[in-house]
Parts: sequence; C-alpha cells; structure tokens
Amino acid sequence: MTSTDAIRVLVVDDQPVVRTGLAAILDAQDDVEVVGEAADGRSALDQVARLDPDVVLLDIRMPGMDGLTAARALVAENADRPKILVMTTFDLDEYVHEALRAGAAGFLLKDATRQELVRAVRVVAAGDGLLSPGITKRLIESFAGRAPPKPPDTVGLARLTDREREVLVLVGRGLTNGEIADHLVLGESTVKTHVNRVFAKLALRDRVQAVILAYDNGLVAAGDGPPS
Repeated sequence: MTSTDAIRVLVVDDQPVVRTGLAAILDAQDDVEVVGEAADGRSALDQVARLDPDVVLLDIRMPGMDGLTAARALVAENADRPKILVMTTFDLDEYVHEALRAGAAGFLLKDATRQELVRAVRVVAAGDGLLSPGITKRLIESFAGRAPPKPPDTVGLARLTDREREVLVLVGRGLTNGEIADHLVLGESTVKTHVNRVFAKLALRDRVQAVILAYDNGLVAAGDGPPS
C-alpha cells in the first residue's frame, strides 16, 4: 500500500505519553499514517477539519470537551467520515454505550495489545464495527440497561422483510455473517446482501448501530446468546 493509500489517523488523548505511544505504534505500520495528535475534544474537532483523517482514535475521558461530546459533533458534521474508534477502560467508562449511540464505529480497550490496536484501526477504516461481533455483544449487554433506550423504530422495522428481520436479530445476538449463513443455511454472500439491505432500510452505518437498534427495539435482550 502506498503512502497515498494509507489509513490517515488522528490520535486524541489527554495523556502525552499515551498519545505518543499510540501514534508511534500506528506510524510504524506501512498502511497507517498518523496525521495529527490532539489532547482534548475541541482540538480534535479543529484538527479533523484541517487534516481530514480516515479514523479518529478518541479517548472518552478528557478535560474540557470530552470524547463523547466530540464524537457527537463529528458525526453531526459528517455521518460517514471520519470513523471514530473510542478508547476506554471498559470497567470504568459508563459512557461507552452513549458513544456508540453517538456514532462511534467501535471501541478499544486501553490495555489492548499492539496487534489489537492496529487491527482495530484497520477494521474500523474498512467500515466494520468494533473488533468482533462477540465484543460488540458483550459491550452492548454491559451497558444496555444503563442508558435510556431510544423510542422503538416501528416504521423502519416495518420496511424489513421477514428474512431481513431474522438477520437483524442474529446480528444483534453477535453472529458473524458466516455464522448467520450456517444458522439459516444460506450462502454467505446472500447473508451479506441481506445485512446491507437492513443497513440501507434502517439508515445504519455499521453492525454497532444494528446491535444497538436490535436492543432498543426489544429484538434482542441482554443475556441472549447465539442461537443453538
């Protein structure tokens, strides 16, 4: 991958050592370029406007404008770019669920390995949510009962076919496209088509938003595991 094709990343964290370390790890990759660093949400917004990154690696807890506020502002400005990858300590940050609602494409634990960090940036840049559907499920289950759900989207759901609704439920339960294909005895390309149609009809950006919508509308409940 040439430098012009590299994933452009903005690293946002109020701790200089953490910020510099993350930037160094990412800059060492042939397909990633760190185009800037920021110490708070306000600076992040300014740098996004100036640098046009593909991915913003965003801490939640920062002085001044926090990451949650910044994420909302970024998504309000442009729903598709940049992709937002939230960093969290998971056990302490109860704002993660709201960050995902605000439009973040995923989250990364602060104790993640170097390999997990790089993979997360690549996954989010490619348009996929979080690190894996399994992590998506665990995260949403942890926070589903802590934030007020949105009103049910009865109009949007009514647009789905029975098969599309079935696929949405399975996405909400943490299954990959391959696992959905095995469960429904369908080709994986067929499942991908159904998933894309669900996203289009419900105006969803990625699997993260699909999982949240499934929980918000009672299609999936906390504790629901993969189907047998």
